[in-house]
Amino acid sequence: MFSYTMKRILSVIPVLFGMTLIVFAIVRAIPGDPAQVILGQRATKESIAVLTQELGLDKAWYVQYIDYIKNLFTGDLGTSIRTNAEITSEIWPYIAATLELTLVAMIIAIVIGVNAGIISAWFSNSWFDYLAMILALIGVSMPIFWLGLMEQWAFSLQLGWLPTTGREDIRDPINAITNLYLVDTLLQGDFDQFFVAVKHLIMPSIALATIPMAIIARMTRSTMLEVMKSDFIRTARAKGVSMFWVVYKHSLKNAFIPVLTVIGLQTGLLLGGAILTETIFAWPGIGRYLYEAIGYRDYPVIQSGILLIAAAFVFINLVVDLLYALVDPRIKYSK
Repeated sequence: MFSYTMKRILSVIPVLFGMTLIVFAIVRAIPGDPAQVILGQRATKESIAVLTQELGLDKAWYVQYIDYIKNLFTGDLGTSIRTNAEITSEIWPYIAATLELTLVAMIIAIVIGVNAGIISAWFSNSWFDYLAMILALIGVSMPIFWLGLMEQWAFSLQLGWLPTTGREDIRDPINAITNLYLVDTLLQGDFDQFFVAVKHLIMPSIALATIPMAIIARMTRSTMLEVMKSDFIRTARAKGVSMFWVVYKHSLKNAFIPVLTVIGLQTGLLLGGAILTETIFAWPGIGRYLYEAIGYRDYPVIQSGILLIAAAFVFINLVVDLLYALVDPRIKYSK
C-alpha cells in the first residue's frame, strides 16, 4: 500500500508542472492589453509602456514563466492588478465559499444518488425504479439556471422560507475564522448564525447537486444490477444472509469502484464549474472571482485561480485512486 501510494503521489508532480505551463500559455493567449484595460481608453502610449514594464509584461514569455514558477515555489501567487492586493490572502475567502458549497452539494448528491441507485437495482422494474430513473433523466436534462430561478421564486418569493441570494445576513455578518461559515459558527457556538448559514446554503447546494445526483444514481443502478447477477451474491443468499446485507455490504462494495470514479470527477467539476450557480445566488465563490478577473485582464488572478482549481481536481482524483486500493485490495499499481 505504501509503494502504491508513493507512486501515485509522484505521478502527480509532472501533471502539476504541465498544468502550470498550459495555464500560463492560455492566459497569455487572451486578447487585449492589461495595461490598456487598467489605464482606460484615454491612456497615452507612454503611460501604457511604463505600466507594461512595471507589470513585467515586456519580458520574454519564458522569463515570465520562470519568474512565475519561482514565485509558486515560495507560495507567492503574485499581486492582483485590479485590487493591488496579495492574491494569497485575497483568494482564500472565495475558495472557502466554493468549497463549502461544493461539499454540501456533493453530500446531498451522494446520499440521495447512491441510495436511489441501490433501491432501483434492488427493486428493478418496479414503480420506484421507473420513477427514480425518470427523475434522474430530468435531473441531468434540467438547466441549472432554470432550477435556481424556480427555487428562488417558490421558496423565497412565494413561501418566504429561504433567503434569495448571498451567503449570510448582511445586517448581521458572520465572524469569519476559516471562512467556512458552517465550521466558523460551530467553533464559536453560535447556533443561530449556523442555521442562518444553512438556510443560505440550501437552495444553491440543491441546484448544484442535481446533475451529479442524477449521474450517480444511474451509475449506481447499472453497476449494482451487474454485480447482483454474480455467483457470490447467489451464494450469499443461499447461506441465508438477509437481502439488506447482501445489497448494502456485498453488492455495493463490489459495485462502488465506477461510482467512486464518477463522484471524484463530479466533485472536481463542481469546484470549477459552479460559476452559473454562484451568479444566480450571488454566491461569493471562486467562479465569480475569476469571471471578474477575466474582464479586467487580471493575469495573476486568472493564473492563480485556474491553477488552484486544476490542482484541486488533480488532488481529488489522487484521493480517488488511493481509495480504489482500500475498496478493492486486488487493485495494485503496475510496476
